[in-house]
Amino acid sequence: MKKSVFLGAATVAGLLAVAVSAQASTLDDVKARGELICGVNTGLTGFGAPDANGNYQGFDVAICQAVAAAVLGDPAAVKYVPTTGETRFTALASGEVDMLARNSTWTFSRDNDLKLDFVAVNYYDGQGFMVHKDLGVSSAKELDGATICIQTGTTTELNLADFFKANGMSYTPVTVADDSEAQRQYLAGACDAFTTDASGLAATRATLPDAENHIILPEIISKEPLGPVVRHGDNNWGDIVRWTYYALVTAEEKGITQANLDETAATSTDPETRRLLGVDGDLGAMMGLDAEWAKRAIAANGNYGEIFASTIGEATPIGLARGLNALWTQGGLQYAPPFR
Repeated sequence: MKKSVFLGAATVAGLLAVAVSAQASTLDDVKARGELICGVNTGLTGFGAPDANGNYQGFDVAICQAVAAAVLGDPAAVKYVPTTGETRFTALASGEVDMLARNSTWTFSRDNDLKLDFVAVNYYDGQGFMVHKDLGVSSAKELDGATICIQTGTTTELNLADFFKANGMSYTPVTVADDSEAQRQYLAGACDAFTTDASGLAATRATLPDAENHIILPEIISKEPLGPVVRHGDNNWGDIVRWTYYALVTAEEKGITQANLDETAATSTDPETRRLLGVDGDLGAMMGLDAEWAKRAIAANGNYGEIFASTIGEATPIGLARGLNALWTQGGLQYAPPFR
């Protein structure tokens, strides 16, 4: 989901200045608190949603858990704060949360105007459309005159306007606050189509009792690089979140899994693997962490590929293929800088 940069930018920037001055070291705060406060989605199946027991699970949630494991030694030491498209960046800028991990798009304005740092891209996505099968359309270019459910406080609104204008079409927006309201309105027939990130459409469709009666149209109308977000001004904390994520990517590339983690640490002769797992070198000390920070992050939920497969992959109800999110060695875009 994408936050509008035209509403509330000055407010967020002002809150950021206060937060940075009052919170010089997020790492120190997290350690003193003994808990990571992670801003997540209000509920997006597969990515970030509470289970039947109220415990948050999902692809994005796994990033929170990996960071907590790296910093605090416990992947369960996380407080989850649900945020909407309109509240997430203010929650981060004000210091209410230590980081965001909830399908947020990296854009120029958010990076520079809102003073936020997107530390990496954990999912390469794009905006799409879902329609009722009985609407009888097979392309977004057949939606002239349609009513479309769209979340407020997102750049999805701008993308939608641009797409319809470029194709000489008109539409009627039905604005909603979050995914759950969008689903209710869409199922109630208040809109012909629902538009959001294609991954979000797949997650929504997976929860429908008649998923086969809903079609995700083939058009992808935007670039949506989604990833964890931290505040400007605390570079060390940004490095910790960034390199924790890249540890998961590198682990997949090196074939390091939850199951073979200890054996690999004990027997590997690969220099980068030994640095990553804290056997050689002092990478952790460079960020104010101990030697086994990355090993704990990987142990939390496995490597990037394991997390993808277990939460949103083809064997799950979400059913997403790796696509652009395959490793660079497999034709995708997931690529970690060297651990050296």
